[in-house]
Amino acid sequence: MVIEADSKAEPGDPTPPVYAGGQVATGGRAGVLGNKDVMDTPFSTTSYTSELITNQQAQDVADVLLNDPSVVNSTGYGNFADRFNIRGYDLQSDDISLDGVSGTAPRQKAIIETYERVELLKGASAFLNGMPPGSSGIGGTVNLVPKRATANPVTSLTGSTENGKTFGSHVDIGRRFGSADQFGARANAVYRDGETSIDDEEVTARLASLALDFNGENARVTVDGIINQHYISQARPSVNIGSALTSIPNAPSASHNYASAWTYSDLEDYIGQVRGEYDLTDSTMAYVVLGGRNSEEEGGYATPTLNSSDGTASFGSSVINFQNTDLSSMAGIRQKFETGPVNHEVNLGISGIWQKNYQAYEFYSSQTGSIYGSGADSHSSTVTFTGGNLNDLPLSSKNTFVSYYIADTMGFLNDRIELTAGIRHQEVNTKGYNLGTGAQNSYYDSRADSPMFAIVGKVTNEWSVYANYIEGLSKGKTVTDTGAANFGSVLAPYVSKQFETGVKADFGTFGGGIALFQIEKPSVYKDSTTNIEDTNGEQQNRGIEFTAFGEPVEGFRLLGGLTYIDSELQDTDNRTNDGKRAKGVAEYQATFSVEYDLPFLRGATLTSRVIHSGPQFVDDENTLQLDEWTRLDVGGRYNTTLYGYPVTFRGNIENLTNNNYWASASTDSEYITMGAPLTAKLALTANF
Repeated sequence: MVIEADSKAEPGDPTPPVYAGGQVATGGRAGVLGNKDVMDTPFSTTSYTSELITNQQAQDVADVLLNDPSVVNSTGYGNFADRFNIRGYDLQSDDISLDGVSGTAPRQKAIIETYERVELLKGASAFLNGMPPGSSGIGGTVNLVPKRATANPVTSLTGSTENGKTFGSHVDIGRRFGSADQFGARANAVYRDGETSIDDEEVTARLASLALDFNGENARVTVDGIINQHYISQARPSVNIGSALTSIPNAPSASHNYASAWTYSDLEDYIGQVRGEYDLTDSTMAYVVLGGRNSEEEGGYATPTLNSSDGTASFGSSVINFQNTDLSSMAGIRQKFETGPVNHEVNLGISGIWQKNYQAYEFYSSQTGSIYGSGADSHSSTVTFTGGNLNDLPLSSKNTFVSYYIADTMGFLNDRIELTAGIRHQEVNTKGYNLGTGAQNSYYDSRADSPMFAIVGKVTNEWSVYANYIEGLSKGKTVTDTGAANFGSVLAPYVSKQFETGVKADFGTFGGGIALFQIEKPSVYKDSTTNIEDTNGEQQNRGIEFTAFGEPVEGFRLLGGLTYIDSELQDTDNRTNDGKRAKGVAEYQATFSVEYDLPFLRGATLTSRVIHSGPQFVDDENTLQLDEWTRLDVGGRYNTTLYGYPVTFRGNIENLTNNNYWASASTDSEYITMGAPLTAKLALTANF
């Protein structure tokens, strides 16, 4: 018996469903435009699902983004934060958003098991998401979607181990309540502890989260609370490049740890966020979001600076304590109406982020070591520079970001063609304070408008084409070079520009796309003639991306793609580096994974993934270069039933060949990061 009927759209702004194969979703959040199907989105987007996160045994956002050919993972400058290179531009973990709102996601490392989706939107997004508080995200942004209660009850328990040295557990419970299941609750708890696959590096990770929701006839409310904690001891740091270095030495053994024994980082994030939607009419929805985050960081760091090709390095040491409080909000109206044959969806709203930062630090004289040996067991007793009181952190800065936005998406020919035009007016205000006296010592206030134009056309039910022009916006830098003629001044916001066009395909169980893009980002340097530091130059990245996903044949799934980027520096000081490649931008990157369900063993799946990066320059002069590298991951899983309960055994081996390689160079400074060693992961999940 076949029953046919028109599908009924869910009210509000529902999360798009999972695509065939389960690894990605059919769509994701396009900033203030809301959740959109990928074929209706005039941008390059990918939404990775919790199924992929679970099957690959990912532990943080970086593990998930390894699946995208336009992303290269890195670490923070002098710390252990996640950092990403997207389309050749930096994205700091501070600028990741939570359920569409900036300033409330975990600051440095997000424990990933509590999230339903990791959504990647490639390209500039100043209109869609507003100016990010960390002033990164020119090449792309990431949004985390919390897990929520589903129609079917969830009771899941997972035990895991990494190399037999780290052990972890994860509990996931979800239920719906009420006469119409209008109330939902989803709780997650994670604990991991032990030594990683890097010698002597130890990590303790704790997470507790609760997601509540109400889904009424005209109103919808979600409430999220997250505690995200990391303690990292003797983590292997990135490596700074000294001015005298003439070549990059070979990477040490993949599992070797050159970190100083005393180093550590203690990170804690406490997060709360509330989102409400209300249908004023059948065509009008109002929404409001309010969120907050308190982050605390205590750490001792010793970052090596390479001075010789034989691996000799000076380890600069510091103790840095930091605290951050953020309040984020957004409110708006989404209105649908018609003018003759044209359908309109208007988004109008306001958003804001209010930050207070507190910090103190001590820096110590450097000690000699080697990246083939180790750092010092303790930091030097000679203090070279201090700021504030480590036991009573003084206020260091206050930041305010407020913006107002409006956009109209116009549908023609029964929405076969959709044209979107919008603009966001952004205001940023920053006050800096002396850590010793508490007196205000800097002030910054600026405004800018960020436009966006985009079009998407559905050529057939399987094919769509799109194009967009959108800008990125970063707050201006404070000139800290005492030798600059404009020392102490604050530069105007940096406006980056993106042009993109592409083709998308969706054949029901298999899809993909091709995107061509050009991003122009201003670069800052001190002019050697005028001695003025300003946005005098530009970095231009032109590229093409090929992506594919889905299950073209039953039991065979694929995911990945290839990215080629032509990066060029322009208008450099005295034209010295004009035409050179930007540092940290590989000419080509590729990642491709396959899954195969064994036909002779029901429930068994084999997996494989290859990640490749081309060479990367470390400096703007293009004299120092990292070699290209390839990493192979393999794995498998087996779904069965034990004592009447569904269970899944999972195993993954990352960097199977234990390749030793420098994985990435920074895009905004001169430091490099090593790739992870061979890592074996095992997990058992039972569902009750």
